[in-house]
Amino acid sequence: MSKAPFRLSRRQSRTAWFYVFVSPWLLGLVFLTIFPVAIGLLTSFTNYDGLNLPTVRWVGLRNYNRAFTVDQDALFSFRQTLRWTALNLPAWMTLSFILALILNQDVKGRGFFRTAYYLPSVMPAVALVWVWRIILDRNVGLLNAFISLFRPNTAIPWLTTYALPGLTMIAVWTGLGWGMVIFLAALQGIPDELVEAARIDGASNIRIFRHVTLPLMTPVIFFVLINGLVSSFQQYVLPQLLTAGAQISGVPPRSVYLSLTHVNLQFFAFQRFGYGTALLWLLFVAIVVITIAVFKTQRFWVYSEADEEGK
Repeated sequence: MSKAPFRLSRRQSRTAWFYVFVSPWLLGLVFLTIFPVAIGLLTSFTNYDGLNLPTVRWVGLRNYNRAFTVDQDALFSFRQTLRWTALNLPAWMTLSFILALILNQDVKGRGFFRTAYYLPSVMPAVALVWVWRIILDRNVGLLNAFISLFRPNTAIPWLTTYALPGLTMIAVWTGLGWGMVIFLAALQGIPDELVEAARIDGASNIRIFRHVTLPLMTPVIFFVLINGLVSSFQQYVLPQLLTAGAQISGVPPRSVYLSLTHVNLQFFAFQRFGYGTALLWLLFVAIVVITIAVFKTQRFWVYSEADEEGK
């Protein structure tokens, strides 16, 4: 007597197909994310030099202790990263928001200007930086030539001593389009009836902006703030390209010696892969702590309809 063929129930069949379709993502998560992160964490506790596996040995917290007690450049680069973030982030967010407000008006040619301001965000970084190097050059740069009209013989070293303000200029300019698009989308999502109701009540444009537009924009401002904060701590390419001609042994000037620049040197100049990985984990922890601190402040200034309904 033959047995009846095994058949999955409808629920079991749906579950099986679910895992079949989700397996590519799941395998990618395990082997391309979780596994490398775990290996990176273990590497940070070793003396791995990137080449000689037989000589790898466990050093415990020595790499982390080195970052705080021995390697003064690690703390210096982190302070410079904080300075860079404090200089770049407010300027970028403020100008992006103002630009979005202007281009949200019903003016002629606004579509052209929206496209023009967004173009730097999608252009190759190398091309953009070399254009800015021409502008910021100490001797023949266009910026110093303009300043010389008011202060003759001006030769500000934008690529060395004042590389941090120079880096801020290019970062704000290249990121302006992305911030503008996000803020513009949020502005266009504000209900017109709220603005009209405020006008009927006699509110001026300033009061409408303060009591209607700005509160409704705070969730998007918070989103842009978090993204900008994380991106600022991960900055590496722009200072390397901007100061390429002024570097000694491939090291950018001290004014733009950021955290990832220091990590890169540990990896590829000194073959300290274990120590470099430890620096990356410390940077990750710093980003998480600062991000959590910013999240804790959102209840004081970010408008939420759910909170309003709960009152």
